[in-house]
Amino acid sequence: MKIIILLLIAIVTFASDTVHFQSKILEKVLSDISTPKKLKIWTDDIKILNELKDHKVLNMVNHICDSNLVIIKNKKHLSKDCKADFIFVLKYNLLNEIPNSFGAMFWKKGRPNIVIIEPRINKQNISISKDLEPYLEERVW
Repeated sequence: MKIIILLLIAIVTFASDTVHFQSKILEKVLSDISTPKKLKIWTDDIKILNELKDHKVLNMVNHICDSNLVIIKNKKHLSKDCKADFIFVLKYNLLNEIPNSFGAMFWKKGRPNIVIIEPRINKQNISISKDLEPYLEERVW
């Protein structure tokens, strides 16, 4: 019984650390882009939304219609009524499924990966810092 309790505690701790780590990466990526408009950010991942809500630089909003940058984990959460100017996805396959998404952060083999599609950021007038240049790709693979 003690082993099961310890295992559950370890799983919960790892899961919360993963969300925290993912949120820190997103903070860095979003802080290193600039757009023609001041960003108002919404995500369909409530854990990430709660983690980023207290960030001093990022302007997180509670509803997709109030945002102009959407961080999407599930395509069904995109609203037909509220069009986002910028879309960043949390699964690589969504880069193909959502053609106006400009980048992705996803996990592969237990490690975080960042991809930013250069033609898409150019088309959307998104500038990135030098720190993000290693993550630029010409196309979705």
